[in-house]
Amino acid sequence: MQKVELLSPAGTLEKLKIALDFGADAVYGGVSHFSLRIRSGKEFSMEEFAEGIAYAHERGKKVYATINGFPFNSQLGLLKKHIVAMAELKPDAFIVATPGVLKLCHELAPNMPLHLSTQANVMNVLDAQVYYEMGATRIITAREISLKDLKEIKKELPDLELEVFVHGSMCFAYSGRCLISTLQSGRVPNRGSCANDCRFPYVMYAANPETGTLFKLEEDEGIGTYIMNSKDLNLASHIGEILDSGAVDSIKVEGRTKTAYYAATTAKAYRMAIDDYYAGTLDSDKYQYELQSLQNRGYTDAYLISRPFEKHDTQSLDFTMQLGTHQVSGVVNEEGTHFLCKYKTLPGDEMEIVAPLESKIEFVDNEFGATYERDGKMFMKFKQLKAINGKTWDEVHSGNVNLITLPTKFPSYTFFRIPAHPDMDTYPKAKL
Repeated sequence: MQKVELLSPAGTLEKLKIALDFGADAVYGGVSHFSLRIRSGKEFSMEEFAEGIAYAHERGKKVYATINGFPFNSQLGLLKKHIVAMAELKPDAFIVATPGVLKLCHELAPNMPLHLSTQANVMNVLDAQVYYEMGATRIITAREISLKDLKEIKKELPDLELEVFVHGSMCFAYSGRCLISTLQSGRVPNRGSCANDCRFPYVMYAANPETGTLFKLEEDEGIGTYIMNSKDLNLASHIGEILDSGAVDSIKVEGRTKTAYYAATTAKAYRMAIDDYYAGTLDSDKYQYELQSLQNRGYTDAYLISRPFEKHDTQSLDFTMQLGTHQVSGVVNEEGTHFLCKYKTLPGDEMEIVAPLESKIEFVDNEFGATYERDGKMFMKFKQLKAINGKTWDEVHSGNVNLITLPTKFPSYTFFRIPAHPDMDTYPKAKL
């Protein structure tokens, strides 16, 4: 049986490597203004993207190149050159958003599999059929689609691959088709430069144009004014239902502009969920333990399982972002030998080890520190904070870029975390 694919975001070369190392089967990212998002696209050069493709292919994994912006006429010449240049890097597919770009990619890169972006907002068999006939090999369905409708599309078009988002930021507008940012800041969402205006708090007024009267609307305490702020998607507790449907070929995590820790944690959590599904050992609490450690806007299971009119908890009205259950205290360098501080760290602080699945962590107790297991989790404590230059520190902070010697070698980009709240011994279990 072929397992469903786990597709993770790759905003930088480092995040690409981390996502793959922590369990993703494939990653997606892009270069230049033809890729959403521009902010992450700027962090990939053509050379780095080529290196990322080679890194993935060496491990039997895939890279999908995003060319999913909405180009203007003045950009079409540059777009054609970009398609040819990206095809030469030999990614495993292009992700595109418009019929015209789909047709252009088919002409300029005829052997390249083409995936239709969620920006195209496909929600039914008719639209799926049109894009399939135009050459799309996979459709990334609209985030507003239901599992029932996915089944209908797969029934009618069994050879068409279907991909769905299961985690990450949600957009206030249908599949990202928003003009609020364009209106307020001149940053165009469908050209990759959304300013996330829906995340801002707003003051509400009522006006009477006949009398010129303007009233400020007062709100009850605790309700808040984040009137367009959607919660983050989290479907880890529904992996069983999603895969039972037989309609989904790939589950996707949003987040090319998120942190490296986010790339690692989401890949690890959903890798566990997929593997456990096929092993018949699903455990929602295990995946939520990881995902609740991330900063988030509150979580929702959104619309794949429930219809939109049935949901009344998809918005965070009183805050834009909240801490997760954990704080990242440090990360291991690519060589696996040293610790780079991300949060205040002192000798004796106990830090949970967050490493790729199936990692072999050596348990040691030496002059630099100790590693050990407790309650099914692995931990580390420093005994001394000795930098690579020989200097010993009483404590290190996130601004300290000195590499600290580890007590043993760890897998590349292993993370260390501590409870976000000092008195937190147990963590909330979110069953969405």
